[in-house]
Amino acid sequence: MQDDPRSLVSTAWLADHLADPDLRIIDASWHMPASGRDARAEYEAAHIPGARFFDIEAISDSRSSLPHMAPPVELFISRMRAMGIGDGHQVVVYDNSDVRSAARVWWTFRLMGKPDVAVLDGGFGKWQAEGRPVEDMEPILRDRHITVQRQAGLVRDVTQVASASKLGDHEIIDARAADRFRGEVDEPRPGLRAGHIPGARNLPFGRLLNADGTMKPPEAIRAEFEAAGVDLSKPAITTCGSGVTAAILSLALERIGHRNHSLYDGSWAEWGSFPDLNIATGDA
Repeated sequence: MQDDPRSLVSTAWLADHLADPDLRIIDASWHMPASGRDARAEYEAAHIPGARFFDIEAISDSRSSLPHMAPPVELFISRMRAMGIGDGHQVVVYDNSDVRSAARVWWTFRLMGKPDVAVLDGGFGKWQAEGRPVEDMEPILRDRHITVQRQAGLVRDVTQVASASKLGDHEIIDARAADRFRGEVDEPRPGLRAGHIPGARNLPFGRLLNADGTMKPPEAIRAEFEAAGVDLSKPAITTCGSGVTAAILSLALERIGHRNHSLYDGSWAEWGSFPDLNIATGDA
């Protein structure tokens, strides 16, 4: 793969840069509540040397009833300063999660106007499989100044998505499993209707990944979007269950040079809870 410090880097790239003074590594592991896994405890047991733990639930908008919505600017600034992540740093984000949560934190940094951030291709699993170093000690943290300029164009709310659904001027791409998209199974979160946003296309995020969790090459990514019926000449809005795996689609779009994309932060956790919003079932 071609390493790109603003989207995706290999384990070999990270190993080569591990001692760089301006590198900051983040463990962004997050697990579905039903998994029974504790991401923080797993981080404390073993992580890539120097990695800080990014708690997706804690660094979110506590004013919202929806799960892990993007954090307010002030909260992001205070948490990153405390984690020693600031201006001039190259950030690499990884996870050890079935839902590949690192992309969500990659998107969050970009939302805050910090583009020098990449996902580690293959994550912690690939790093460990290659016998690369891990540690169980947390790094010594020193406050670092960080400036943020929120990029409003990278996120969409329910009103904007409803307009896009009605007008058909965006491609709405849903990263959930096909049976959830079609409305054939109950949603993991109680009280949500089953189905999808009218006009959306379905591209389950796993179709963009190889068996080892690495991302497919750009030409294969493009083929997957096209096979899903996505018109790549249109602006894209990515969505999923709660805004985590949608970011994998956003990262994939970035990898193929499709820059005009945004993420529906509320995703199906929001859309599926409103009885007055239209839903579709089946493949279309």
